[in-house]
Amino acid sequence: MTSPDERPPPTFQSFLLFKGEKKITINKDTKVSSACLFTINKEDHTLRNIIKSQLLKDPEVLLDGYKVSNPLEHKIIICVQTTPDYRPQEAFTNAITDLISKLSLLEERFWVAIKDKQEGIE
Repeated sequence: MTSPDERPPPTFQSFLLFKGEKKITINKDTKVSSACLFTINKEDHTLRNIIKSQLLKDPEVLLDGYKVSNPLEHKIIICVQTTPDYRPQEAFTNAITDLISKLSLLEERFWVAIKDKQEGIE
């Protein structure tokens, strides 16, 4: 039997950033030129797969790999390698910006569809 101190925290707490924690840290890959390691804290494979699909649409991205440092931690490490004249940080930022735009468009279309549906009922 485990004591209350040994129980894992509630699941939602695994995804909350606490004071002093950063969402993303960026480190240059010392072994590969024009590559960076992006560590995303408090996220899992869901976000990783969305970012991967967007990064792979960019013809300047040569490599997109990732690993999970520990399956009990909600932290993913993404390695992005680009062509020499294109920075990995720029590729990552462009991918995130494009995803935000797509999600905004999806939200807008969703609310228009709800409004149209409600007007059809009245």
